[in-house]
Parts: sequence; structure tokens; C-alpha cells
Amino acid sequence: MRNIFKPQWQLTAFSVAVLLAAAPVFAEMSAQELAKLAQNPVGNLISVPFQNNTNLNVGSKERTQNILNIQPVVPISVNSDWNIITRTIVPVISQPAPFDDRTNGIGDTVFTAFLSQASPGKWIWGVGPVVQAPTNNDEVLGNKNWGLGPSAVVLHLEKGSPWVYGVLANNIWSLSGDNQGGSYNNGLIQPFINYNFEGGFYLTSAPISTVDWKADSGNQWTVPLGGGVGKIFHLGKLPVNTQLGAYYNVVTPDDGPDWQIRAQVQFMFPK
Repeated sequence: MRNIFKPQWQLTAFSVAVLLAAAPVFAEMSAQELAKLAQNPVGNLISVPFQNNTNLNVGSKERTQNILNIQPVVPISVNSDWNIITRTIVPVISQPAPFDDRTNGIGDTVFTAFLSQASPGKWIWGVGPVVQAPTNNDEVLGNKNWGLGPSAVVLHLEKGSPWVYGVLANNIWSLSGDNQGGSYNNGLIQPFINYNFEGGFYLTSAPISTVDWKADSGNQWTVPLGGGVGKIFHLGKLPVNTQLGAYYNVVTPDDGPDWQIRAQVQFMFPK
């Protein structure tokens, strides 16, 4: 069985590290500024996003799959010029069987470490390795072979502009093919664009296209289109980034979903 569960950097998915040094700084920032900073995936902030993805009409019986991605972000300061932004994605999966049974458990963990400038300009970038660890507790939830590959992100974030946009991409190759699931070669590309209003409300689109290079030619790609809305709230002085969106897969494998409903709550903490 190929690695059909690819934990995804979801900038809606992937969308939540901000430049925060202390709580008083947030108190001085507008909600619009917080929303823009929350859309920077390589900012210097500890954050904990909980992103839920509900995939509709999966398989021949058109059942529902649910994946909750727990995605802690921990920045590491190298020196005054460079940071390493680490993100660990742990998927909690509810996978439907063809009929009545359902398998629930943990999928494969994906860890990424981006090297990024500590004080970037309006163009921000990060590059680094992505590692897939075989943490699944059932053969239908993942693959038992370790994986490794490159990951990169570039985005535009300019003071005074309501727009934040960019793209993220990675590819993971299995390091062996001897264990459960066999070898794999999976890619991901995610363009994202956000328009921010005063008050912390924003419009967002971050479709995540994935490709299984080892699948048959007609079953390699999943290509969604769609978007959603987001809003910055506060629990006391703690900023919380929330999102809700929907994406339709214009290209999907034979047994793939046709719709995805994506919801996220992200807690942001100063270092």
C-alpha cells in the first residue's frame, strides 16, 4: 500500500507563525497587523495550530474521512541574523472502510525545519529538510518507511499593504521500501493569498495540490480550488487565529474526495 496519508503543511494549514517578542507588543498592534503576521509561516513565534480537514465522498461508497492535524511550531534562534523555524505535524485520522467499519488513530508525523532570516524585508523565504516518521498505529493510516526531502517557502508581506501571498512546496522520498506500505515519492505545492481588512478579518485561499509520483498517471494528482475566511480573536491578551474554508478537487484520484472542509484554531504564544 502506498503512503496515501500525506500530512500537509496547511498554511491555513501552514499559516500561523508570527513575529512576536512579548505580550505588550501584541497589545500595541492592530488586529489587521496581527492577521497579516499570522499568515507568515516562518515567523519567530511559538504557536499551536489545530487544523481539522473533513474530506467528503471518499472511496466507492462515498464516505467521510477526517484528519485533525496538530501542528506545534517552535522557533530556534541561531544568531541575530538567522532563525530555524520547526514545525511538527501529527495527524489524528478517522479513516472509513469500504463499508461500516472505521479505523481511528495516529498517522505518519512530518517534521520540517526552515532556515530563515531573523529580520527579513518585504520578501520572506525559508528552506530546509522535511522528514516523515512512521508513527502510524495501523497499516491503513500510513507507511512504516522513513522519508526525507527538501522544503521551501517564499512569501510577500509588506507594511501598509493588505495582501500577503506566496507559495510553499516540498517532496518526500522514502528511504527504504522494505517495510509496511513500500516505497513512496510524494510532492506538495501550496500557493496562498490573503486579503486583510481592518478588525482582523481576512479572506484567504490556500489550495494544497499533492502528487503521488508512483501512482498510475490518472491517479497521481489532487488539485483543489476554493477559499475561506479568517478572523483574529483574543483570549485575554492571547491572540487566536481562526479560519474556515472549503475546497473542491477539480482533479482527484479515482477513490479520492471531491470536497474538503477545513477549519482551524491556532493559539499563539510569545517565546
